[in-house]
Amino acid sequence: MGPAPCAAHHRELALGESAEPEACSRGITWIRQTLTDWGLLDQGPDALLIAAELLSNAARHAGGIRSLTLAHHDDLLQICVTDPSPEPPRLRTHRPDSVGGHGIFLVDRLAQHWGSRPNGRGKTVWATLVIRP
Repeated sequence: MGPAPCAAHHRELALGESAEPEACSRGITWIRQTLTDWGLLDQGPDALLIAAELLSNAARHAGGIRSLTLAHHDDLLQICVTDPSPEPPRLRTHRPDSVGGHGIFLVDRLAQHWGSRPNGRGKTVWATLVIRP
């Protein structure tokens, strides 16, 4: 799975395989509140963008969002989105002039590490980033 923080702080939000736009909005609201609770909101604008991309990819391309997980320890934050599709995300050639198709490219640029792993019949896509105090 790549480098993951030892979860000094860990929270999970179940979204029940929802592909509705409201699930993405609910996930972003939950991330914002969790980062606020942990005193990290000011250090986490990239975390919100990464989470938004992972959530929208799951909703649009993977059949819905099962769950969203945040784990934080020291200066590492890990965002995980689980969906029902076994197909891993692919980093494609980036075309800056295209409309859409920037999600995994942005995750790749902003995260320290990212990847996916099988999870039941689906997968979990994760991204780890450094949060600077």
